[in-house]
Order: sequence, then C-alpha cells, then structure tokens
Amino acid sequence: MVLDLLKVHGSGNTFYLYETDDEASVDWISLAKWLCADTNHGGADGLLLVAPSEKGIAKMRVINADGTEASMCGNGLRCVARYVLEKNDLSEGLIETMKVTLHVAKEEPLFNGVPTYGVEIAPISFELSSLPMKVEDKTTFIDTVYNQLADDVAFTAVSVPNPHLIGFVSKEKIENKDHQENLAAYLNGSNPICPDGVNVSYVYPISRNEIYVRTFERGVGFTNACGTAMTASALVSRMLKHTTEEKITVFNPGGFVQCFVEKDQDEYKLRLVGNATFVGKYSLEIKDGHYSYIDIDDTNEQQSYNALIEFAKEKLATQFTVV
Repeated sequence: MVLDLLKVHGSGNTFYLYETDDEASVDWISLAKWLCADTNHGGADGLLLVAPSEKGIAKMRVINADGTEASMCGNGLRCVARYVLEKNDLSEGLIETMKVTLHVAKEEPLFNGVPTYGVEIAPISFELSSLPMKVEDKTTFIDTVYNQLADDVAFTAVSVPNPHLIGFVSKEKIENKDHQENLAAYLNGSNPICPDGVNVSYVYPISRNEIYVRTFERGVGFTNACGTAMTASALVSRMLKHTTEEKITVFNPGGFVQCFVEKDQDEYKLRLVGNATFVGKYSLEIKDGHYSYIDIDDTNEQQSYNALIEFAKEKLATQFTVV
C-alpha cells in the first residue's frame, strides 16, 4: 500500500497531511507515531487527516505525536484549508473539526511570498469543566495566582476548544524554559488539577498590539507554535488589557501570526491568520506493518518562510534572548 502525503507547516508547527475516503483503511495512530519520530526526515508534530464531510467541504482530524487525537489545531487547520480550497478552486469554505465546523479563507500574504490563510477559532469557554480543570471552589480561573501551579505567575484557563493555561510572565521566565517545562510536565502527567492534560503557554507582552508566546503542547511538548494557544493568548491579553487593539501580532519560536480578537457585547470572536507552507511531497509504502519512503520531492516554499523567520528573530532580539 502506498500513501501520498504532503509535509506542511503553520508557524513551524509541522505535520504530514493525508487525504482519505476511508478513515478505517490505516492504523493512523501507529502511522502518526512513526512519522513524527522519524528524525531522519525531520519528524513532525502530528498527522492531519482530510476526510469527507456532510457539514463542510472537508473534515479535519489531528493525530498528535503521541497518538492522541486533538479536538482542534489552528496551525494545522490553516494547512488543511489551503489544501482543500486550492483543490476545489475556492477562496473560502467550511471545514468540520471534532467539535465544531469552522470558516476558513485565503488571505493576503502575511509576508512576501508566504501563502496565508485565516481560520475561525471556536468555541470559547472559560468554564473549568470544559478543559477539564479542577480547582476547589472555582468554576472559572482568570488571572489567578494558585500556589499549586506557581506562587509568582497568574494564570487564566480557557478552552478554544483545546484546553489552555496561559500565564503572562517576566523576561526572566521567557529567557529560561525550566519553570514552564516543570509545570507543564506535571500538568500533563498524573495530577489532580488537569486530569486530561493541558497546553501551557507563557506569554511576554511586547507592545500594545504585540505579544510573544511559547507553548508546551499537550501530547507534543515544546513546539514552534500552537495555533489555538496563540489565539487564546491573544484573547487573554486583550481581556487583561496587555493589548488594546483588535489585531494582535503574535510572535512565537516559529515566526509570527496575526490574531483578530473581536468583541461583540459580551462575546468574543477569534480568527487566526498565518502561513500555510507546503514543504514537500512524500510517497510512503506500508508493507507487512513496516513503513518506508519510496519518493520525496521538496518544494521551494520554505525559502520564503525563512525570510519571515529572520524578520521575527530581528524583532525579538531587541526584546529578549529567545530560547
């Protein structure tokens, strides 16, 4: 059996993408684990499955590097949006995800020569039960210091629908991963607070419309970027008045995106705009339970994205030391 896959990335968050008409045809968990662990070809953060949908032009499933399935992935959705919209010669459409069907659209380039797509991020919930997160006598957890997490960082919990714990931190904690890694490893192991694990983001405000976000992603670990984490961080930054504008530029270890946080009375609407880069085409043979590549054809798209990365690095170098 031969599978033709695309290797793609959104903000350096790298995936293999495969379209199937039969979701039962392959052991996707085993395949995802193998693809992500294959460091000879760069590995990946997950596998994106594109399947038929009755609710939109396609359905997206996200299999993490550890074999778990995510309910949503903003960076992955941009890549799926590009694939599906280009295939159907459309500029916008609806794509079904695990919990909700979302609007996607082609956008003006974020940076010279970089294919750019915008995706709706929803639904939003601050109810701890939606993550789930268990804190005695609390149903929400907003800008709160909780000693069982940290005694010097205030966190906000939100699901979009992936679960996120977001803390605005000092330059010292952005320049050293240890504090974040220790907390995230605890919350993604056996623990009484977040029994299903949680994405943990540390956020550093740069200006009134710019932030930096580093995320330890559930099922992945530290990643170049997490789309729902960046969008959730932009939402919380506006709620807490770290930023004041509707359009927020979010820098990350993999580059930058733009997040739009629109408030309509008491409700927020979120949109994530960023690159959808196709890195290469891979033909993979599955034989007797073993996987092997039989052909690899790289694209030249990464060159344009590298220029975006250099721009982001120069910007961040004036603020702090990136780790």
